[in-house]
Amino acid sequence: MNEEIKRLDEMQQVLDDYINQFKQGYFSPLSQVAKLAEEVGELAREVNHSYGEIQKKASEPTNSVADELGDVLITTIIMANALDIDLTEVFKKNMAKFNQRDNYRFERKDDENNERMENNK
Repeated sequence: MNEEIKRLDEMQQVLDDYINQFKQGYFSPLSQVAKLAEEVGELAREVNHSYGEIQKKASEPTNSVADELGDVLITTIIMANALDIDLTEVFKKNMAKFNQRDNYRFERKDDENNERMENNK
């Protein structure tokens, strides 16, 4: 697996190939959502240790937010595969929704620049 993987569909295919080499195949959706919740909990714990007030115990393994976020990503992709969900299409639909719903919700950086330019005239 030395090839460079950049797109969601490529990630989905790599994980599908990996899972399908085993007799068990994909676990049930309920087991997968439980695994996803577990991984999100580990991510939350790592974020808390990295950015919150609670420090890790010396005996705890060293993980990173990136590692835990990677586990969440992999688990999400596996669940999408098992449910025959094309994450590229889901991404496109969600970006369209965000762009429509949040179009005027937040101040844009360009708005600040345009305002400064107008004030300097």
